[in-house]
Amino acid sequence: MAEEQQTTEVDEQAELGPPTEQAVRAVLDTVEDPELRMSITELGLIYGVEVDPEGMVTVDMTLTSPACPVGPMLQGMIYHKLMQTPGVEDVEVNLVWNPPWDPRTMASEDVKMALGIW
Repeated sequence: MAEEQQTTEVDEQAELGPPTEQAVRAVLDTVEDPELRMSITELGLIYGVEVDPEGMVTVDMTLTSPACPVGPMLQGMIYHKLMQTPGVEDVEVNLVWNPPWDPRTMASEDVKMALGIW
């Protein structure tokens, strides 16, 4: 019975179309940098999110450094979490380097405190 209700909710969302940018960002809030154990959105690593009417989601993100060893892992985590989101048909995760990531200006106040940046 619960499975039928969950299926109905997913079907209803799919009928409503693609998720909003806000809904996509809420999913991205749950993705953590495995080295820092902090949300990639709080770290300021997400530079842009676009959702087209067909459910294609494009995420522009950066890494804490160009040589960051967990870059492919983060891209995969984003892809898999977003593909589980109702209304998402496909996901493209682009790595961008401009502007260079700077936690002093891009990270949240909580992250700055945790990293000892004031």
